Amino acid sequence: MSLSIDDKESVYDIEMQVSNAKELPKRSRYYQSMIDLQLIEKGEHYKKLNRSYIIFICSFDVYGKGRHIYTFENICKEDSSIFMGDEAVKIFLNTKGTLDDVSSELKAFLDYVAGKDSADSYVKELEEAVKEAKRNREWRHEYMTLLMRDQENMEKGREEGREQMIVNALRTTKSVKQTSFILQLSEQVVRKVAGSKHLTVND
Repeated sequence: MSLSIDDKESVYDIEMQVSNAKELPKRSRYYQSMIDLQLIEKGEHYKKLNRSYIIFICSFDVYGKGRHIYTFENICKEDSSIFMGDEAVKIFLNTKGTLDDVSSELKAFLDYVAGKDSADSYVKELEEAVKEAKRNREWRHEYMTLLMRDQENMEKGREEGREQMIVNALRTTKSVKQTSFILQLSEQVVRKVAGSKHLTVND
């Protein structure tokens, strides 16, 4: 779960859903509880709870009514004009909708999510933003690969430099213990280098 907050302090959790496991309504209930737990600490006043939106973008029709959007807020069963006022909203978007129930911009966005081509200007901007994000990810991956390679080369250089110091010291002292003491290295490390370079030394 990754939350976003707008300039009005409303909180959003947006989830993509490609398989209909039939449990989305109860999952939204669980997500709501997780959001609320993140928003306030134990003992804090409930008025600190932000208005929240849980949005599922689905490649299927959750409720089978052909709608592009299903919006749920808690209302009074006996009088639908009375809202509970908990400011918790759940929205299910459907890329397979057939009704004329949303704006052309939202319809174009849902078509884009479904993999359909669109001439809508917002969708074109979104597509460019997605491509740019992908290029940035590829650039970051390439940069991190180069950085790791440089770090490995530096580490290799340090290792080679340390080995050369050990070799030079051993050629002078002919003693593992003395070399270990001078260079402040373990005798095991000194012995290993001496063996790899086939140097004749004393303990």
